[in-house]
Amino acid sequence: MSVPTAIDPVEAVKKAFPQAVEDVVEYGGETTLVLNPDYVPAVAKYLRDTPGLIYNFLSDISAVDYYPDYNRPGRFGVSYHLLSMLYKRRLRLKVYLPEDEPVVETVTGVWPGANWPEREVMDMMGVDFKGHPDKRRILMPEDWQGHPHRRDYPLGYEMPMFSFNVDEIIKHKPRAKE
Repeated sequence: MSVPTAIDPVEAVKKAFPQAVEDVVEYGGETTLVLNPDYVPAVAKYLRDTPGLIYNFLSDISAVDYYPDYNRPGRFGVSYHLLSMLYKRRLRLKVYLPEDEPVVETVTGVWPGANWPEREVMDMMGVDFKGHPDKRRILMPEDWQGHPHRRDYPLGYEMPMFSFNVDEIIKHKPRAKE
């Protein structure tokens, strides 16, 4: 059995989907294709099925909230981390989504293993994956309000006790002296 010669994923995607690629970022030996969100499932299927590419493993899906830094095309960035096991190389797909409606189509039809990582991003960041087969929360209780990984999510923390604030802390902890 002969293995097809590896081809450049950036040039292949640009040729097949010229309107899909918004930017290419090379950093630290890694390549990121910044895509128009409308083309994510089509580009993902193309990368998985094209001889010379064969990105057959979705290793992770992650999301970043860039709030309040709006020097990017959208508040949220969703990254798909791909691996071609045949050619032993990695590629990242990234989309930027707006604050008011962070929606991108699911890739569970391309990689069924995307189910839980997409649910985690939905649960923790509030990004909706259109067409996802199971939109239940995965980490937080069903009745939880909000998305804890958003940067504007209120923090709930307890002030640590030091010598200068002992009286203030004990006022809120009546059993601390026991």
